[in-house]
Amino acid sequence: MSVSQNAAEDIGLKALIWLAGNEDLMPVFLGASGADVAAIKASAGDPAFLASVLDFLLMDDAWVMGFCEAEGLSYEQPKMARAALPGGEQVSWT
Repeated sequence: MSVSQNAAEDIGLKALIWLAGNEDLMPVFLGASGADVAAIKASAGDPAFLASVLDFLLMDDAWVMGFCEAEGLSYEQPKMARAALPGGEQVSWT
């Protein structure tokens, strides 16, 4: 099962909004990304930036679970959304 790029961008934006509302996790994201709030606002519509938001979220199962439970999504949807955004293509090593 896959999601469209539009649906993936929507999930990425929801993840960004969820992060922004998380007082404990947002500073971690800011530190990891090197971005500030102004840069995040300016990049919120950029599919590559939303991919990086999902990359960050996918680093921890607890973050994925918290986000998915808050948004009513299945636990697999952030990973599927990430695959639909720039840089998410499956690489074949054979």
